[in-house]
Amino acid sequence: MDQRATRDRAGRGVRALARRLLGRVESDVPTPRRSNPDAVVDCAVYVNGRRQPGRPHYADAYARVQHGRDSFVWLGLHDPGPAVLAAVGRTFGLDELTVEQALADGHRPTVQRHGPVTLLVLRTAGYVEHDELTDTSEVIDTGDVMVLLGDRFAITVRHGAAGALRSVRAGIEGRPALLAAGPWAVAYAVCARMVDSYLEVAGHVERDLERVEEAVFARDRTADIQHIYQLKREVVEFKRAVLPLQAPLRTLLDPDGAPRALHRWFVDVDGRLSRAVDRVAAYDDLLTSIVQSRLAQLAVEQNNDMRKIAAWAAIAATQTGIAGIYGMNFDHMPELAWRYGYAGALALMAAAALALYRLFRRSGWL
Repeated sequence: MDQRATRDRAGRGVRALARRLLGRVESDVPTPRRSNPDAVVDCAVYVNGRRQPGRPHYADAYARVQHGRDSFVWLGLHDPGPAVLAAVGRTFGLDELTVEQALADGHRPTVQRHGPVTLLVLRTAGYVEHDELTDTSEVIDTGDVMVLLGDRFAITVRHGAAGALRSVRAGIEGRPALLAAGPWAVAYAVCARMVDSYLEVAGHVERDLERVEEAVFARDRTADIQHIYQLKREVVEFKRAVLPLQAPLRTLLDPDGAPRALHRWFVDVDGRLSRAVDRVAAYDDLLTSIVQSRLAQLAVEQNNDMRKIAAWAAIAATQTGIAGIYGMNFDHMPELAWRYGYAGALALMAAAALALYRLFRRSGWL
């Protein structure tokens, strides 16, 4: 009995220890994100441009605005999965093609109309801080934002890390008169934020360009051609995000585009986008000139090296020629029996080398 009791106590001790260890291990494992497990960043109902209290489920929110006046729902999604988008599509009446387009990333900026739903695609851009430019540096991080607009809803679907829309929502909620225009006010706010981010990134890239330009045209010329080319690749990616947005944005200014009440706001965004396009195009052209200048510098440096090699080869060839002639051991050669012939030959070789060296030095070859 004593042995059985001892074994029971030992077993209970082992089980208690195991429970404590398991509890410690579970506490060390990161807990999954409890908020928005279905990629929903935010969902709100707006009436007359003012956000209503609470954060309802998007299905309840959409059902609520169906029976109200001057109201709509704004649903924000970040990297949603197929199941989430399928459920959202069923709730808001999106067709299959619209759901597929919203699921994939990497689209070109565009405006498409699928029945009563308008799809607006924009590219996001964010500057990646870095201490120095290398041949693998990531300078610009891009993604995309899709805005789905209906009569009573606005759905924003964001792919990638850049282009967070929390500040967009907070900013437009502070302007209820503008938000009262309905879902298209959300489209304006997103477009304005994306264009502002383009200008911000362009400012950072301009500083990188100044550093690269200084390194290329400095006296020591420390710039590496691979680093310059990497920056050009990043600028080209940035250019693909900015330039194609011009045509879709201007289609919103057509009579059948955005509401007339918002036209002047979209005109302002189009003006800022033109400034961003001009800056990005100028950066691309400048980088092309810098690359060509650096290649020309490398060609000149190689040419200088070849001239130095040729000059030293000519000096060495003179010594070799003199030594070769006097090393043939012919019977009848000038100064062959001269007492100071050896010293004279060395003096001739040194004089010839010195004369050639001064000649090449004066001409810039050495």
